[in-house]
Amino acid sequence: MKTFKLIPVLLLFILNSCSSVNVFSDFDKNVDFSQYKTYAFHKSGIDKVQISDFDKKRILNAIDTELSKKGMIKSENPDLLINFSTKEKERVDVNQFSFGMGYGWGYGWNPYLWGGQPIVSTSTEGTLFIDLIDARKKELIWQGEGVGYLTKSRNDKEARINEFVAKILSQYPPVKK
Repeated sequence: MKTFKLIPVLLLFILNSCSSVNVFSDFDKNVDFSQYKTYAFHKSGIDKVQISDFDKKRILNAIDTELSKKGMIKSENPDLLINFSTKEKERVDVNQFSFGMGYGWGYGWNPYLWGGQPIVSTSTEGTLFIDLIDARKKELIWQGEGVGYLTKSRNDKEARINEFVAKILSQYPPVKK
């Protein structure tokens, strides 16, 4: 009987671990993005982000990797300043429809047969914002946002952060319609 109750819980964890990152972006439609070739990190903005230094390094390395794939170069005299920020929230999911084996005689309500006990699970949903700022004008020209589930596993963090950053920066430069 306990095996049947564990199957929905395991399925829920598997689905959560496979969930992808949802991305959104916004930009100044009057900007010619082809003029930006170099970048630097906006240190004072990044220093304010309240996450571990290890995660900051992971995010910075992922941004470096993705921007270099786009042909951009890190510079002391940049065209763009890169800033990022994060937020997280705890998400509680309640599954009211679990299935189990019933027992007893006759008709009537049986919690094990008709839905069982609710299954409650929690997960952390994180949002990563990446801001691209025109270095000369000091104006925000593009912002990308990625929303997805976070992992506490040190082994999976780097891959998850790389996924967030890659999906966010896949929308840069924007395609004007």
